[in-house]
Amino acid sequence: MLNFSGIPAELQAPAQRYWDQFELALAQQNLPPVRDLLPAAIDAGSFSRQLTRAFVASEFIAKTSAQRPAYLLELVQSGRLFEAQTDTQLEAFAAVVNSCNTDAELDACLRRERQKAMIRIIWRDLNRLASMQEVTAELSRFADKSIAAAAEFHYRALEKIYGTPIGRESGVAQPFMVLGMGKLGAGELNISSDIDLIFTFPEGGETNHASRAISNQEFFIKLGQRLIKSLDTVTADGFVFRVDMRLRPHGQSGALALSFAGMEDYYQTQGREWERYAMIKARTVAMAGGVQQAEARQLLGKLLQPFTYRQYIDFSAIESLREMKGLIARQVQRKGMNLDVKLGEGGIREVEFVVQVFQLIRGGRDARLRKRKVPVLLPFLEQENYLPPGAGSALLEAYIFLRNTEHAIQGYQDKQTQSLPVDPVGQLRLAWVMGFASWDDFFAELSRYRQRVNSEFKAVIAAPDEEDSVDQQALAFWVGLWEGSLQGEDAIHALTERHIEGPAALLKNLADLREGRAVLSMQASGRTRLDAFIPRLLQVIVHEAFGPKLPITIAETFARVVPLIEAVARRSAYLVLLVENPTAVQQLVKLCAASPLIADQIAQYPALLDELLTPESLYAPPDKDLLRDELRRDVLRLNWDDLEGHMEALRYFRSAHALRVAASEVAGALPLMKVSDYLTYIAEVVLEHVLQLSWEHLVERHGRPRRADGSVDNAPDFVIVGYGKLGGIELGHGSDLDLVFIHNADSNLSTDGERAIDNTTFYTRLGQRIIHVLNTYTPSGKLYEVDMRLRPSGNSGLLVSSLVAFEKYQANEAWTWEHQALVRARVVAGDAALAEQFEQVRQRILSRARDLTKLRADVSDMRRKMREQLGSEAKGKNSAANAAKTPALFNLKQDAGGIVDIEFMVQYAALAWAHQAPEIIRYTDNIRILGSLEAAGLLDAESVAHLIAAYKAYRSTGHRLALQRQEAVLEGDHHFLSERQQVTALWHRLLDEV
Repeated sequence: MLNFSGIPAELQAPAQRYWDQFELALAQQNLPPVRDLLPAAIDAGSFSRQLTRAFVASEFIAKTSAQRPAYLLELVQSGRLFEAQTDTQLEAFAAVVNSCNTDAELDACLRRERQKAMIRIIWRDLNRLASMQEVTAELSRFADKSIAAAAEFHYRALEKIYGTPIGRESGVAQPFMVLGMGKLGAGELNISSDIDLIFTFPEGGETNHASRAISNQEFFIKLGQRLIKSLDTVTADGFVFRVDMRLRPHGQSGALALSFAGMEDYYQTQGREWERYAMIKARTVAMAGGVQQAEARQLLGKLLQPFTYRQYIDFSAIESLREMKGLIARQVQRKGMNLDVKLGEGGIREVEFVVQVFQLIRGGRDARLRKRKVPVLLPFLEQENYLPPGAGSALLEAYIFLRNTEHAIQGYQDKQTQSLPVDPVGQLRLAWVMGFASWDDFFAELSRYRQRVNSEFKAVIAAPDEEDSVDQQALAFWVGLWEGSLQGEDAIHALTERHIEGPAALLKNLADLREGRAVLSMQASGRTRLDAFIPRLLQVIVHEAFGPKLPITIAETFARVVPLIEAVARRSAYLVLLVENPTAVQQLVKLCAASPLIADQIAQYPALLDELLTPESLYAPPDKDLLRDELRRDVLRLNWDDLEGHMEALRYFRSAHALRVAASEVAGALPLMKVSDYLTYIAEVVLEHVLQLSWEHLVERHGRPRRADGSVDNAPDFVIVGYGKLGGIELGHGSDLDLVFIHNADSNLSTDGERAIDNTTFYTRLGQRIIHVLNTYTPSGKLYEVDMRLRPSGNSGLLVSSLVAFEKYQANEAWTWEHQALVRARVVAGDAALAEQFEQVRQRILSRARDLTKLRADVSDMRRKMREQLGSEAKGKNSAANAAKTPALFNLKQDAGGIVDIEFMVQYAALAWAHQAPEIIRYTDNIRILGSLEAAGLLDAESVAHLIAAYKAYRSTGHRLALQRQEAVLEGDHHFLSERQQVTALWHRLLDEV
């Protein structure tokens, strides 16, 4: 039946010998020839080729078949040899195990099924009937089922002796839980892998036996011991899986099974960095007995997640992984394992490290990185620009080649080894299995893959390359300056020689930082990181000062970074981030020098340093759809009831994207109008999410508001209306949000929950909840300052109005200034149908014909009051004693000819003429309203052009001043003279005819 066509002669004899033994065994046991059992769908020629390949490439298959021919016959006759493993087959296996009555029967059954499973899986792997991913997944699922079936058997057996373990707190039966680590946890078990396990259970307590009660921990330790024996012990039938328990808390000296409380205490107080690395792949692979298994599984995940994944960007993980890799590398060198395809240079472990370094650094913030499978994560890392273009796909190709090589090595004798063979026949066999004509050809291809892996590994995880000698000399100078070995006149002279302005100020800043409380109280490891960072920071500042040129002095730039350094002194992982990423330091210096507002933002929220790692995205803010997608990803890991988690995620999201906009503005990458657009998009996306978050909270407590037709609101019948800068799509840095809340529910009905409340109360509480989420201070600050004074009746009015009540107020009670505000009002979040209805109300109110004389008087009076209270003249009067010394000022916003004059003229024109030209109130932003006025022939083109130009110029200057943390007030009476004159002239034309 064997077909040796095309197979090297050196490989034929062993296969033929095992085939002869197999046929002899068939005859002795009176079993039919294998060809007679082939399913109709399997071609005899194809089977012969597969059989020959299996017997040549796997001594394990050939030898096991010769010793136990019934196994191969059963697999052939059932067709299972040629198909993927199914859930039905796994359940049938579990049923066979479940029918066992004694430990001996169980152990024999597990080993028989394991032998058949390995024949089938290795056969399919060698004949490329399954991909590497399918092979590892099938092995992992078989291991899961083996562990679960054996654990369930022993749980029942121990229950009969000691009773059921009952939780001390909950009073319910406790499950036995098995955590799979390493490749089992990842679902990537290899052909002859051991399995790394941890045993745990939810609660301490005792079993409920009347006379032989024992503690829950003792019960589960006994269960663990029995499980290991059933899986690991080598009998005449072999073994099931080699079990390694060394990854459990406290290692080999620790208890074999630990409660959740014990696990949590260990990982919070004693967990080491390498254990975080291991815990990335942890997965509950089996549970036995007890109740509430789903709840226990979820609770365990929540318990382990904070240890594994940090909420901040954790570059300190790189140091730990480097140390681990260094230990492995030294072990490889000592043991002569350089040809090990797993641990050697450019091997499987390096690919895994590349993936896991990103998981450890960013997995706390990006839940998508918490997947366990390497082949799934590599394309994702490239897609999200964590790896450069082409690197992810190249590493995946290499990983598959290396894993196939590992399987070919292990599948030969079912031995746990990853070492390349050194004997010529073994080398020839491996090359042939991998599809190469000779060992040299195979080894050349393997070396190419390993070189690529090692190159990518070094780019990601290896220590930064040593600077060249010139940079080293420069760095040594800054090290001396920071450490204080160079000081006084010598330091000033050395700085002056380097053409550094204000050397005394820089030395004072360095001394103040070095001797300040934040630095003096640092732990030794943190101080080491700071000492590595400061000289590099100074070097970058100087390079930027004499290269691209900083807008301020070196000393001033350093002073702006100092608050950040003090803020992260106790969280020195951020210093590692900066030491590891020179690009981030360069961006930090540029942005802090350009804007004290940006410097303050980063110091207040150091997590924003993550945004500096990728200049491509830092200077390219995403549009609204991409913002929605990003926020959705950020909160993917959070349940709706995790209010604190959502609030923190929202605050980071807002701060990070506001930083991108500010960075783009100072870099000149975004024009004024786009800056406001992007800041408005951020606010809108945040408000959409806050509305949904608040809705979910209220629905959970009170149910959904009912409607008159008997249905309920499946989404909020509610809108958030933005006024002012938000409504006008003109948000600036640090702008507050002018909001009005409107609902459309039937006030006579109530919600459908157990704690029902009337619909009006429900939507009022929804509004309160929204304000709470936006306004509450958290460790990350406030999301937005909210102003609700523009709602009907202002602060004395209802927080949330019905649409009917809103229209009634606007039609009968609203002041002219409230109608002016309505010109810039638009729905920014909420129900689309209600948003359309609101817009119709807005159009009706604004389109009413008005008494122009009264309108001009109302608008002029309001403008005069504002100017008197807020303009620069008012400030001058308040300091009359110093009036002679006070220079002339121009308040960009409030003074005559400024921004508010333009806004009031636009609002006046909209109210005056909307009844005859409704198209002028279609938009809410000033620029487009002015364009509409020109298009309608209501304002001449020259006037409109002057107003738009002035408006853009004022706002651009205001943005620039905001980034410098300066008020929008200019000294001297020479600023914007022509613009002010043109605006004032048009004001007189439109509004002074009273």
